[in-house]
Amino acid sequence: MARRETPRPIRGTQSLRGEEAERFNHVVQTFDRVRRLYGFGRVEVPVFEATAVFARSLGETTDVVSKEMYSFEDRGGDSLTLRPEFTAGIARAYLTEGWQQYAPLKVATHGPLFRYERPQKGRFRQFHQLDAEVIGAAEPAADVELLCFADQLLRELKVEGVTLKLNTLGDGESREAWRAALVAHFEAYRGDLSEDSLRRLEKNPMRILDSKDPRDRPAADSAPKMMLSGAAQDFFGKVREGLYAAGVAYELAPHLVRGLDYYRHTAFEFVTDRLGAQGTVLGGGRYDGLIETLGGPATPAVGWAAGIERLAMLAGEALRNDWLLAVIPNTCEQAEQAAAIRQSLRNNGIGVLETFASTSKRQKEQALKAKVDGLLYVRGEGHDDYGPVVPLFLVSDTIRGQEALLRLQLALPAGNTAIATA
Repeated sequence: MARRETPRPIRGTQSLRGEEAERFNHVVQTFDRVRRLYGFGRVEVPVFEATAVFARSLGETTDVVSKEMYSFEDRGGDSLTLRPEFTAGIARAYLTEGWQQYAPLKVATHGPLFRYERPQKGRFRQFHQLDAEVIGAAEPAADVELLCFADQLLRELKVEGVTLKLNTLGDGESREAWRAALVAHFEAYRGDLSEDSLRRLEKNPMRILDSKDPRDRPAADSAPKMMLSGAAQDFFGKVREGLYAAGVAYELAPHLVRGLDYYRHTAFEFVTDRLGAQGTVLGGGRYDGLIETLGGPATPAVGWAAGIERLAMLAGEALRNDWLLAVIPNTCEQAEQAAAIRQSLRNNGIGVLETFASTSKRQKEQALKAKVDGLLYVRGEGHDDYGPVVPLFLVSDTIRGQEALLRLQLALPAGNTAIATA
């Protein structure tokens, strides 16, 4: 019979185990702990939505919508899309699930997203993000709160070389005046612009400012700066004052923009010098006009997102608060004793690896291969005032082989208590 071919993994996907999976989980657990400190509640939204949710919120002309979305028609003839980001789905749920009654709504989530783009280091077609949003708060304090949340998260993950880049996109009045000035400016450079920027000039001229094409840089670098209205200046000033009071350092970044018209006021990115050209680890801003694009009332909102894979690459070592041991009987006769010790340790919050090997030698080999923190050898039984006692040999550091002799006082058969003493 012909051998069946093993299916290959889909390009741009990944399967994690061991240290990679632990680092991924460390990022998620840290995020969950820090978001509770700031009072952000957990939400879940569908992995797929009607295609219109993303097309209207992200913009028909963006690369995400025109080139990168995983869209398909279901059996009922509806066009659906695997979510490429979280914000649009959360905004849709805000309108359809009755979440407006909880405004200002502070929510956070994490999970898989999907974009058809070229895979590279830290970038996948199925990837994972952390996401935090405040919906229904027009005050600059909401922007400050989210920035402080992000700053503390990155500090607790020990991501090094991080700088907060901060800009303002102004209010609606400021933005419209700036857009008109940019169009007039770039029209004078029409003959020098790249093909992509010529398309952006018609639909999304602000995106020309962050073009990486060398042909666009002279026009982008000489573009007029935004003239802020008094209200926009006051808003940005309060954001900066709030960051100063909270001790969050930042750098102004005038060319940091968001192209879609519903973005307002604050735009920000946390960047690192540890990833080369792909240096952004967390980004976001205020999107006061998004809810309206989905048919809702004018609703202020601000949020950010961060890639879990990138954070896992950059995060420092987590402080260990758990240990994994292996209990190994010297002889087959002590296997039952070892099983009781193993379960008692687990009942007292100490992790124990079960190797499923049939001999002590194989158990030790597999435990060392699994990189357990220590080996507990069952040596023999005795008695003292506390009941049955099993002297144990603990290799407390399996890498350096540091050893200490312990006595485990074990209440048998149903006491479920284990006390290790040197």
